Amino acid sequence: LKSNEATSFDFLFCLTGVDWPAHMEVVYHLKSTQHQHQLVLKAKINSRENPEVATVCHIWRTAELHEREAYELFGIKFLNHPDLRRLLLPDDWEGWPMRKDYDDPINMIAY
Repeated sequence: LKSNEATSFDFLFCLTGVDWPAHMEVVYHLKSTQHQHQLVLKAKINSRENPEVATVCHIWRTAELHEREAYELFGIKFLNHPDLRRLLLPDDWEGWPMRKDYDDPINMIAY
């Protein structure tokens, strides 16, 4: 997608995780600064217990912090990421706060 002259998606401007009841998902928002078109790409992850997907840091450098945030909030592991550690939360934080199964006794939301 990035190196193809017809598409030239050279900019990853957003990456996020989604927690569905039966699976997890990573959503990539790509843009071509040359052609001025955009693409939303979704990767379904069937394992909720151990969600993993390959990193795209070697393709789009902007993915590095986006992937760290998705790991921190959803627990999605990005395989071969150069620095997959927490970004904002303390190192001793337990759980994945954006997942529907996260136990938060203060802000209880039923799904």
